[in-house]
Amino acid sequence: MARLLVLVNSVVLLLFGSDMFLVGANRPPAPVNVSIMHLRADSATVSWEVPEGDIIIGFSISQQRQDGHMQRFIREVNTTSRSCVLWDLEEETGYTIQVQSIGLYGESQASKKIPFRTLKKTDRFPSNSSNQDDPTVQGLDKSRHLQTGEMIIIVVVLVMWAAVIALFCRQYDIIKDNDSSNNKEKAKPSSERSTPEHHSGGLLRSKFHPSVPSINIIEV
Repeated sequence: MARLLVLVNSVVLLLFGSDMFLVGANRPPAPVNVSIMHLRADSATVSWEVPEGDIIIGFSISQQRQDGHMQRFIREVNTTSRSCVLWDLEEETGYTIQVQSIGLYGESQASKKIPFRTLKKTDRFPSNSSNQDDPTVQGLDKSRHLQTGEMIIIVVVLVMWAAVIALFCRQYDIIKDNDSSNNKEKAKPSSERSTPEHHSGGLLRSKFHPSVPSINIIEV
């Protein structure tokens, strides 16, 4: 009985060990060339490379302040991105990051720890062409374009409404003036109305003339 138990334990350990070996062998290698770009007072961009020949479906980033007070984990799958923007950082603060690749059979070992320190808010950003590819700069540009487009739409709508209101007020004034003129004509007394004239230019007179006395002449 004791030999049977020992045999079963050996088989279980052998199967478990082989599974662990297969899983470990299929894990992707750790990311390489991890670097920090486009440092800001409140953000930074992390970039890395992955050795070729491995299927990578995502990444995981461990972010921690150098004083150890805060730690944050960022995990994203179904992506081929090799960079990530770290937001909501504190100015003039030291951080440490590590990157892991996510494969079909698990996560890789963590990369080397990369320390960096954020800038002051008063520091000016270096103006170079590489900033055009920074997701931070692209996000600011998109937000600026959206604000400009919204302002143009608002101005156009306000101008259209002003034109409609002005046209309505104009029509209302015309109708009001016409009604006022009609009321004044109706309110005039009969004495002020013009006396009708004859077509020959004189005043219209009665067609009956006063009777002229008749004279009878008798011949002798």
